[in-house]
Amino acid sequence: MSWTKSCCLLLLVGWTCQAAEGPRARELGIPFDGEPGPGNAITDVEGVLVGHATLIEGEGDLRIGHGPIRTGVTAILPTGKKQRAVFAAVGSLNGNGELTGSHWVTESGQLEEPILLTNTHSIGAVHEAVIRWRAARKYHGEGEEWEWASLPVVAETWDGRLNDIHGLHVRKEHVFEALDSARGGRVPEGNVGGGTGMVCHRFKGGIGTASRKVEGGWTLGVLVQANYGLREELTVAGVPVGKEITDLMPEMNGITPKSEGNSIIVVLATDAPLLPHQLQRVVNRIPSGLARVGGIGRNSSGDLFIGFSTAEIGGENSKGVKSVGMVPNSKIDPFFVAAVQGVEEAILNALVAAETMTGINGNKVHALPHDRVRRILDKYGRLARQGF
Repeated sequence: MSWTKSCCLLLLVGWTCQAAEGPRARELGIPFDGEPGPGNAITDVEGVLVGHATLIEGEGDLRIGHGPIRTGVTAILPTGKKQRAVFAAVGSLNGNGELTGSHWVTESGQLEEPILLTNTHSIGAVHEAVIRWRAARKYHGEGEEWEWASLPVVAETWDGRLNDIHGLHVRKEHVFEALDSARGGRVPEGNVGGGTGMVCHRFKGGIGTASRKVEGGWTLGVLVQANYGLREELTVAGVPVGKEITDLMPEMNGITPKSEGNSIIVVLATDAPLLPHQLQRVVNRIPSGLARVGGIGRNSSGDLFIGFSTAEIGGENSKGVKSVGMVPNSKIDPFFVAAVQGVEEAILNALVAAETMTGINGNKVHALPHDRVRRILDKYGRLARQGF
């Protein structure tokens, strides 16, 4: 999105938008291993839907409670608009962050909720709104009109460089919009949803997604909310891009974060029949993909992960015993590889899609300069020339 001064002045709280379909990392000539699914997105996993509500309003000096606002909500529905429990697992690299509902996912090995991503101080509002949405949309099993219970899964990263984060601008209607608008197909990336005000390696960050086809006809998809990393650590296809681009640093006027860690949320989905302990093993490989781009999990960083399988858990027999299938451990390595590759590409898709944004106090965070990245990759002999 390109936001002019006049456009910003016309926006209202709760007004939402979707990013234009701009270039993605592969289109810049960044080389990647592995074969993506048809949309190269988490929605390539059948049944997975993604929706955003994006809040952009105002400009100028920060007035807590009034703006400027640069934030939002991203919703992932693991099994579409019909609630169904799926196997799941959670993990972290550094735990300075919040992923609600994670204790029950760990205890039960199952996920029964949508996954919501937002800013740090909106966790509570989103948590309550998800429960209200589940009640309003009857997102529960048949015959459970009153008996169902919810432990919402909500994750966060901190967007206080650009957004009036203390103003608590994310409300119930925005959560409803993100959930109700969730769909398959192309996922808007960059300055959208929960990623609206996020910063990655001191460039504009946000939402990114990718997928991989896995041997056996399976698919693995990844979605990230990227808000982490130092500039000098940014690595693209093995090239030290961050050390080559030392300008275009964030221009902060008034609020300078005390820490340098920041955070990333990674959501991983697959249609393969992986049991919870196997999903845990796949989730444990997420940091390897993060490291490829330059993430190391600093002290102040909240690097939190959740992975799930959309495979049916199975029906009960006459004795109430459920039968489930599973990929044998001897066949699990391709999922490890797909997770690493998918995380790497999803982060770079977020960086490529995000556009320069100005927020509170005129703070400005620049977009990754596409042409310069191409030139740097070419300098190191790493530019993929197909399509150019």
